[in-house]
Amino acid sequence: MIKDFFQQNIVSTLPHAPGIYKYYSSDKKLLYVGKAKDLRKRITSYFVKQHDNRKTAVLVSLIDNIEWTITNNEHDAFLLENSLIKHFKPPYNISLKDDKSYPYVVIRKENFPRVYLTRQVVRDGSEYIGPFTSVASVRELMDIIKETIPLRTCGLNLTPNNIARGKFKVCLEYHLGNCSGPCEGHQTEEQYKGNIDYIRQLVKGNLSPVLNALKENMNAHVAALEFEKAQMLKQKIDLLQRYQSKTSVLSSHLINTDVASIIVMEDDAYVNYMVVTEGKIIHTKSIYIERKLDETPAEMLAYALAFLRPKFQSISKEFVVPFEVETEETDIKLTIPIAGDKKKLLDLSFKNAEYFKQEHKQKSRLLLKDRTEIDRQEMLEQLEEDLQLPKFPAHIECFDNSNFQGSFPVAAMVCFKDGVPSKKDYRHFHIKTVEGINDFASMAEIVKRRYKRLMEEQQPLPQLVIIDGGKGQLGAALKSIEELGLTGSMTIVGLAKREESIFYPGDKDPLQLPYNGQSLLLIRRIRDEVHRFGITFHRDVRSKGTIKNELEDIPGIGGKTAQTLLQTYRSVKRIKEMTLRELTMTIGASKARVVYEYFHPEEK
Repeated sequence: MIKDFFQQNIVSTLPHAPGIYKYYSSDKKLLYVGKAKDLRKRITSYFVKQHDNRKTAVLVSLIDNIEWTITNNEHDAFLLENSLIKHFKPPYNISLKDDKSYPYVVIRKENFPRVYLTRQVVRDGSEYIGPFTSVASVRELMDIIKETIPLRTCGLNLTPNNIARGKFKVCLEYHLGNCSGPCEGHQTEEQYKGNIDYIRQLVKGNLSPVLNALKENMNAHVAALEFEKAQMLKQKIDLLQRYQSKTSVLSSHLINTDVASIIVMEDDAYVNYMVVTEGKIIHTKSIYIERKLDETPAEMLAYALAFLRPKFQSISKEFVVPFEVETEETDIKLTIPIAGDKKKLLDLSFKNAEYFKQEHKQKSRLLLKDRTEIDRQEMLEQLEEDLQLPKFPAHIECFDNSNFQGSFPVAAMVCFKDGVPSKKDYRHFHIKTVEGINDFASMAEIVKRRYKRLMEEQQPLPQLVIIDGGKGQLGAALKSIEELGLTGSMTIVGLAKREESIFYPGDKDPLQLPYNGQSLLLIRRIRDEVHRFGITFHRDVRSKGTIKNELEDIPGIGGKTAQTLLQTYRSVKRIKEMTLRELTMTIGASKARVVYEYFHPEEK
C-alpha cells in the first residue's frame, strides 16, 4: 500500500480508540496483528515515517488491506491480540518455538477416576494437570502416589448399577493394598474423591495439606492403640518428606510466584519461565522466540507469559520479572526485585535462560541451514584438511541404496553445495539393469548413470563423492568411474554404516574422524539427508505400486498383480520357487498359470 493512497482513503476512517489492527496482503493472507492505545496514531506510524528495520519496510510494501477492531481498553486489546496471534500465527508476528511434547497427569472423567501420565490431551472432559518438563521427576511422584494413596488401575465401568449388581470381583491389586476395592463396594465414591483431592494437591506441588492429613490420621491411630496402621501411615509420610527434601526449596516466605526472564540477541530471544509453589520450583521451561519486526523485549516477554502461564495452569498472583510487562490478568502483582529471595529467583531464571541460549546455539550449529556462510566455509576447509582432498569440496554428492526385505530396490543421491543442501540437484533412481537384490551392482549402475548424464550435459562434477556402505560398494562405484574415464576427476570415499569410518580406495585401514569434529558432523548430516530422501522415495514407490520389476515383463501380468506377489513373497526369487497351487491361492488360477509357465517354460 502506497503512502498517498493511505492518506487519501484510509487515515480519516481510523478511530482514536484502543483496539487491534490486522494487515492483509493482496491475496487476502493475514500478515500481521497488532494492538494500539490509539489506532489512528499507531497505524499511521507505519505509513508516514522511514523504517530502518528492513522487515518492517517489507511488511508495509505487502499491505493491501487493513482491518481493525475497537476494544474497551488497552488491556482488552492485549488479550485479543494474543488470541489472534495464537490462532492465526501471522508470518510477521513474533514466532514462538515450542515443538516438544511433555507429559500431563490426567484425572479421567469417570466414576472412581483413574490417574496416569499421558502426552496426548483429549477434549473428553477429563482434568489434565501439567505439562511437566521433568519427566523423571513426575514419574517419581506418580510412583510415590501409587505407594501412598490407593487407586484403581483397571478399566472397569464402575457405575453404581454395575457395582450394586455385583458384576465385578476384586483383583490382586486389592489384596496387595494398592486399591481399596471400589468394584465390590469396599470404598465409596466420596472416599475415593477424597483421595483424588490429595493427588491433585500433590501433583500441583502442595505437599503440606496431604502431609498434615496423614499425620492427623497417624496420631488418631496411635491414640486408638492401632500401631500397625499408624506405622503404615508413618512410612507414607517418610516417603513424601524424602521427595519434598529433593525438590528445590528456595524460601518458605515465597508461596505462589511466577518468575520470568529474557535474553535478546538481535532477532533471537530466549525466555525462561518458572512456577514456584510453597517455596519450591515445580515447573521450569525455556523457549526460543524469533523476532519478526522491531518488537521490544517487554513485548516479547509479555507474549511468552501469555503463552506459558495457561499452558502450566499457574494460579499465582505475582510475577517476578526484570522490567514492566503487560499481563493477561488485571489483578497480577508485578515485582521487579533489587535484592532478597526474589532477586535470587530472577538471577536463577537468567542463569537458565543463558544456559538454554548456549544449548540452542550449539544445536543450531549442528544444523547446516542455521550456520553463517563463514561457519560453513570453515567447516568445508576442515573437511578438506581432514580428508586430505586435492580440491576444496564446494560440491559434494552422496549415494545410498534402499530395498525392502529383499525387494523393491531403489537408490538416492543428495547434493550439497557450499555446505547446504541443493535440493534441485537431488536424484532418485529405479534400478534398471540389475536382477534381484545386489547392492554392489546397483551402486555401480546408479553412479555410472549419474556421471554419464553429467558428462553428456557438460555439467560440473563434484569434488567429493560419498558412497554410503563401505568397501564393497565403494569398489563397485570406482569400477563405474573407471569405465567412464573419470578416474582422478573427483575424490570418492566410502562411509561404513555403523562405525562412521571413512574408506579410501586401496587403503587397508579406514580413517576415523574425531567423533564431534566439524568434518564428521557434516558427513553425518549428508548421510542422514540421503537416508531421509531415499526412504521417503522408497515408501512412496511401494505405496503407489510403481516399482518396475521382472514380473511386469510377463505378458498378461500388470502392476497390481506384481505388487500383490511381491508383498506376499517379498522377492522375485521366492516367486520363482512357488508351486502352481501356491500361486493360485494368491492371485487366482489363470494368472497363476501365466506366472508359473513364464518361470518354468519346460513344464508348459
